[in-house]
Amino acid sequence: MQSKPKSIKTRKAVAKRFKITGSGKIVRSRPGKRHLLASKNAKRRRKLGTSALVDKTDYSRVLENLPFSH
Repeated sequence: MQSKPKSIKTRKAVAKRFKITGSGKIVRSRPGKRHLLASKNAKRRRKLGTSALVDKTDYSRVLENLPFSH
């Protein structure tokens, strides 16, 4: 009996956390804006709302969990 080829699956937890831009960069959201916001000043809270780029050293780790993104 012939075995079926293993289907590649996207790691959904990773897909929800990262987005790939048109130029191929990986964007992430900043941690720390869920709770305990009263103790953080307005500038810091505003900064936490913006997205950040994933470091080059983590690119391969993210992309191997998102097989259909590149």
